[in-house]
Amino acid sequence: MNKRELELYIHIPFCARKCSYCDFLSFAAPERTYREYMDKLIEEICGQGPNFQGYRVSTIFVGGGTPSILPPDLIMELFATLSENFDISPDAEVTMEANPGTLTMEKLEVYRQSGVNRLSIGLQSADEKELKYLGRIHSYDSFLKSYQRARQAGFKNINVDLMSALPGQDVHSWKTTLKKVMMLKPEHISAYSLIIEEGTPFFERFGEKSCGTAAAVPNGAGAPAKTAAEVAARAAVMTLPDLPDEDTDREMYHLTREMMAAQGYERYEISNYARKGYECRHNIGYWTGVEYLGLGLGASSYTYGYRYHNTENLQEYLSLNLYEGGAATRDIEELSLEDKMEEFMFTGLRMMKGVSGSEFLERFGLNMWNVYGDVLKKLEKQGLIEVEAPMVRLTEFGIDVSNVVLSEFLLDRN
Repeated sequence: MNKRELELYIHIPFCARKCSYCDFLSFAAPERTYREYMDKLIEEICGQGPNFQGYRVSTIFVGGGTPSILPPDLIMELFATLSENFDISPDAEVTMEANPGTLTMEKLEVYRQSGVNRLSIGLQSADEKELKYLGRIHSYDSFLKSYQRARQAGFKNINVDLMSALPGQDVHSWKTTLKKVMMLKPEHISAYSLIIEEGTPFFERFGEKSCGTAAAVPNGAGAPAKTAAEVAARAAVMTLPDLPDEDTDREMYHLTREMMAAQGYERYEISNYARKGYECRHNIGYWTGVEYLGLGLGASSYTYGYRYHNTENLQEYLSLNLYEGGAATRDIEELSLEDKMEEFMFTGLRMMKGVSGSEFLERFGLNMWNVYGDVLKKLEKQGLIEVEAPMVRLTEFGIDVSNVVLSEFLLDRN
C-alpha cells in the first residue's frame, strides 16, 4: 500500500518559567498537572490514530513549552502510545526540544530508548547578561553540561537554537556566541532574529520597535502573567536596554551567514544552517507543504486539505472525551487553490533552493509564470529574486526584505 506522508507535532505546554519574549502557548504548572495532561494527550493519540491509517509518519517533533521538563516515564509512555497508534517510518526523524536547565542523563537515555534521534537545545545566547534579559532559566555553563551529556548519551544529531537582535546586544557579543557554539560542532544551528510579539512583556517595553525578519514556526499564542514571579519579570523588562537598530540586525544576519559557511554549515533556509545531510526534515516538511497533525493543547494541523487547531484552553482540553477524535478543533478552514498556491510561494521561497516551476505545475496543474508572471518579472527586475529555470529563489537583497517580497504573492480574490 502506497501511504501518504504525515508529520506529527506533539505540544507540551509546560515550562519552568515563562520567558519574557515568548508568545507560544506555554506556562508553568504543578507536576500533578503533567500527569493529567499526558493522560489526556495519550487519549487524543489513541483517538486520532484510526483517522490516519492511510499515512506513514516521516517525522515527529515534540515541542513546547519545554518537553524536557517532563519526568522520563511520561516520555516513555508518550512514544509507546505513538508507536501503537501510527505507522511510523523506521527512518523517521524524531526530535525532542530541550532546555539546558532540565536535561539529565536519565532523561537523555530514556529519549534514546524511546526512539528520539534528534535533540533541539534552546541556548539563545552564550552571553550571561543577554540570557538574563530574555528571562532564561539556564546559564551558558549549564548549556555546555547539557550538550556534553547529550553527546555522552549517544546523540549524533543536535540542533542549537540561537537568537540575535537582543536587548543591549552588539555585533561583537553575537559573534562571540556564534564562535562558542560552532566550536562545539553541532549538526544544525537555528539562528533567528528576535521578534517582538504582542501580548508579551517585551512588547510592552519595545512595542513596534521589532527589527527581526524571520520568525520560528508558530505553535500557539501566549497567556497573560498570573504569578508573582511573572509580574516581577514584566517589571524587570521595563528596565532593559534598547534593541539593536535595523542596520545592526542585518549586519548580524550577514555575519552569521559568513561565519557559518566558513565552518562548513550550509544555509538551507533563511534562518537555518546545517552540516550536509542534517537539514531538519520536519521543518522542511512545513515549508514544502507536507501534511502535519498537531496533538496536544493548541496544536495546529494541516490534513486532508483543511487547516485547524486544538483548543488553547487547558481546562477544556482536560475535560474532553478525546477517544472520539479531535481536541475541540477551532478555526477549521478548507484551503482553496489560491490559498495553496500562495503558501507554496510563501514557504518555498524561505528555502535557499527556492521554488520549482515544474513542481508548481505538477501540484496545481497551472503554469507558475501564468499565475505569477508579472510579479516574478517585477521582483527579478528589482534584484529581489533570481530565476534559473525551473527554479526561482530570493537574492541576498530579497532575503533582507523577505517579508515585503513574500507579500507580493498574495493573489487577487476579486
